[in-house]
Amino acid sequence: MIKEIGAGLALGLMAGLFIMGFNVYPLLLLVGLFFLLTRVVDIKGSVRQFVPISNSKAKGGISFDDIGGQNSAKRELLEALDFLRIPEKISSLGIRPLKGILLVGPPGTGKTLLAKAAAYYTDSLFLSAAGSEFIEMYAGVGAQRIRQLFKQARSGGKSSNKKSAIIFIDEIDILGARRGSGSNSHLEHEQTLNQLLVEMDGLGVGDETRVLLIGATNRADLLDSALLRPGRFDRIVQVDLPDQEGRLQILRLHTRNKPLAADVQLKNIAKETFGFSGAHLESLANEAAIVALREKKKLLENKHFSEAIDKVIMGEKIDRKPGREEFFRIAIHETGHAIVSECIRSCSVSTITIIPRGKAMGYIRQTPAEDSYISTRSNIEEQIAILLGGAISEEEILGNRSTGATADFQQAIELAKKIVSAGMSSLGIVSTDDLPNGVLHKNLKEILDGQEKRVRDIILKYRGIIENVANYLLEKEKISGACLRNILEKYEQKKQQKVC
Repeated sequence: MIKEIGAGLALGLMAGLFIMGFNVYPLLLLVGLFFLLTRVVDIKGSVRQFVPISNSKAKGGISFDDIGGQNSAKRELLEALDFLRIPEKISSLGIRPLKGILLVGPPGTGKTLLAKAAAYYTDSLFLSAAGSEFIEMYAGVGAQRIRQLFKQARSGGKSSNKKSAIIFIDEIDILGARRGSGSNSHLEHEQTLNQLLVEMDGLGVGDETRVLLIGATNRADLLDSALLRPGRFDRIVQVDLPDQEGRLQILRLHTRNKPLAADVQLKNIAKETFGFSGAHLESLANEAAIVALREKKKLLENKHFSEAIDKVIMGEKIDRKPGREEFFRIAIHETGHAIVSECIRSCSVSTITIIPRGKAMGYIRQTPAEDSYISTRSNIEEQIAILLGGAISEEEILGNRSTGATADFQQAIELAKKIVSAGMSSLGIVSTDDLPNGVLHKNLKEILDGQEKRVRDIILKYRGIIENVANYLLEKEKISGACLRNILEKYEQKKQQKVC
């Protein structure tokens, strides 16, 4: 209020001087400079108040039971949290309490949820911040905010009758990036990081409020080595993408408040969602409920989950539709992929569709037999063959290829490079960067040509089926893997009858 009155009086005084004939421009310049200087002081002196998040047992917060698919990460975290819950037992064994825990993993895997569950489990005050909140253009602001955060954790714990406090910093790689590396090498960043290191060193057993720092990042390789040494972030917990059993746990959690129809098998959905994070699976369950609502259904059916999987992977349906001739080419292309996939890996196709989604005009969704984290040469060659199936199907049935196979070829080349770099090619163990000109290309072509011949034989054998399925797709726009396998089975039975 006082500032507003002062500003009004100053403006009135200058207006009066201007009317009396005085040159007020130098005075305006001085007032402007004074305003800028006071503004800078205000910004540098500003203190960021971090609001505690209510996560107490009394009010009901997120517990570890609410988090699925991260059993290994939860075990490691629970062990590290014991010094907050039972400090007497820890100190009796002469164990130094952990000062920091770093959660490392891809986006959407539940790092923030684990930090909140840790606060619930230990009945601690929970303060949350993002790494970007500490980086400002003015030197000293970030360091001041770090001091304030730790001070607030100690005082807040005392005022709320909590014996411990957990500070959670998400995307800590922004704050704790390696010093002297590129754009992060400036005074403000280094001062802020140094202050964080000092605060972590100051955490001790004798503190009235025990403070634990939990950081989260998906780029641990960018962090400064001083942060990762013992005595600061003492424990690094990997929070990886869930396996099939983990995905099933997460789906159960996210569907427990949703009415499911009898045909919904969560185990099958978990099998079809390899590579999905917890966030993807939450979105999947939500999208399935939206589809059911759109159809005015009271129960979520299997078709709703199938539609939701497509949407999460590829995006929403688009209105853009090609002409019949182009549509037929797309159907031939996708059916080619599917036939090759079924011939190489039985029961691997879940759905074939030519409904445009995102940037794709059509696609096949595959179901892996089991989660796989390493590959042999034969595994990679099978993937290459499936990728080549679309283009070769177009060539054999329509007489030429199209640009629709460009992305398939790029993926196939990358997979062929993986064979060479892993020492599984005829070259043996080599450095792909040091190979003479043309040698890498020659070996890649050798790998791709071998698979192209293999695929061409399959396409020629099932040419009639490909055309029939493509015509069916033009009418229905979608066909299930089970239906495709039924068609292939009938074809093989007829072939055997003719031979007899």
